[in-house]
Amino acid sequence: MAEQTPRSANITWHHGHVSAQQRAKVYGHPGMTLWLTGLSGSGKSTVARALEAELVSRGAHAYVLDGDNVRHGLNRDLGFAPEDRAENIRRVGEVARLFADAGVICITAFISPYQADRDRVRALHDTLSFREVFIDTPLEVCEARDPKGLYKKARSGEIGNFTGISAPYEAPQNAEIVVHTDQHTLQECVAQIIDAIGMNAPTT
Repeated sequence: MAEQTPRSANITWHHGHVSAQQRAKVYGHPGMTLWLTGLSGSGKSTVARALEAELVSRGAHAYVLDGDNVRHGLNRDLGFAPEDRAENIRRVGEVARLFADAGVICITAFISPYQADRDRVRALHDTLSFREVFIDTPLEVCEARDPKGLYKKARSGEIGNFTGISAPYEAPQNAEIVVHTDQHTLQECVAQIIDAIGMNAPTT
């Protein structure tokens, strides 16, 4: 997918008067994006929500951008063709960047199957912290879980372009954090991520 440039002319990015350092001092942590990627049923949303709850309980400013939730509003016009998937991730990446710039720990839970799309989101963050979190759960485990019955529908042909079945998933090769929900408890997975981002002590 080609890089997009603004259609409007004569626009300038405006910087505020509050620095990232000032926000970090007030919030007790820097802004960052934790980009959770993995197959449907791998545990992305479950881990993201539990991580958000744990961080907030410690006084951190954290928020989850969930794949299904975003498609109810911001990306409701997009389907699941490759070009729509790319645009879905591009938009979410832009929003995540704004959250991180605002000093929030933005946790995303998207299959985001293509490495190129994830790399573009990483590049968007420029000087902001971006951590790719691979929820590395085998396809057979995800399919056995099948919480929404999607794999069954994909196998029967009711759903097309389904990642892992009729559409590819390009697993991260250099993710900063790799989590195995089939080998560890939810609490252990959350603790692993918190330790990896250096927030294993209360933030306030």
